Amino acid sequence: MRIMQTINAFIESHLPLAWLALVVSFAVLAKSTDMFVDSSVTLAKKLKIPRLIIGIVLVSFATTVPELSVSLLSALQDKPAMALGNAIGSVICNSGLAFALAGVISVSTIPIIPHVLKTSGFFLLFIEILTFLFVLPDNTLNRWEGSILVILFAAYMIFLFLQHKKGRFQEDLDKEEPGRECDVSMPRLFVLFLLSLGGIVLASEFIITSATTIARSFGVPEGIIALTLVALGTSIPEIATCITAARKNEGALAVGNILGANIMDICWVAGASAIANNLTLSKKEIFFMFPWMFVIIGMMLLLLRVRYDLSRKKGLILFGLYLLYLVSFFFFFPPHCNSGTGP
Repeated sequence: MRIMQTINAFIESHLPLAWLALVVSFAVLAKSTDMFVDSSVTLAKKLKIPRLIIGIVLVSFATTVPELSVSLLSALQDKPAMALGNAIGSVICNSGLAFALAGVISVSTIPIIPHVLKTSGFFLLFIEILTFLFVLPDNTLNRWEGSILVILFAAYMIFLFLQHKKGRFQEDLDKEEPGRECDVSMPRLFVLFLLSLGGIVLASEFIITSATTIARSFGVPEGIIALTLVALGTSIPEIATCITAARKNEGALAVGNILGANIMDICWVAGASAIANNLTLSKKEIFFMFPWMFVIIGMMLLLLRVRYDLSRKKGLILFGLYLLYLVSFFFFFPPHCNSGTGP
């Protein structure tokens, strides 16, 4: 931890090094996500679990590690806007950017399992509205409310497990292409999974530091960094995993990853951060972030319900909404440039 802090401090004080670290980190991230998708798919086949479920539970848990670390640390450092803004901003980025790119880049239309979409989609909408109702009266997501979100998340994971044990997803599993059998042993598979996950988390850490340093050198305010750049940075694992999965024709993994990551960002990331410290925001921040989250998530689920697939056209619609979100952000929170180049 101390070594990472020293390296990050060095990058923050040297702008050319920040650019170099950004490029190298993207290269490491690309290779790590490639290994990550392969090991996740192989694990799903060996355990005879639908790849969509693996995406919702295992992959999404792994790819939300950066969000959890950033938000939890922000809460402990008494930076509530950074903590909750990162969680909600990541949901928007996951759906409007990562999910959209998966649809645009995928080699074919991605089929969606109706049962999983209905259960996961309903739960996602429920916790979105619940979190908004928690925050609305006093502009705060407090410890008790955060605890409720974490408990709901645990209950949802148990529900998925019981559904799988009852064979509810067996029909969906049978529909998946068997593909080529892999002779990789389980120990080796877990080593590859952990190594690729470590590469994703490490690269994401340096991307966040480098991108933040570069943004500040151009005089971008802290608020914009917190709600856009940091959220984008912590969502890089989801973005990279979705793109890689789509290119490998593993669309179900990409869909499951985003559905699971969104649920975890709200219940696990925001909930755990609120347990660590009450998260208080301004009315202006609340009435910007939450409506946009409702619009993008609502559109995503609506598009997926049509023929239960994700096509290039649907991906472009979501990407257009994400661009509109970014543009509206700068109208809602106009930047106040400064001449400073340091953090």
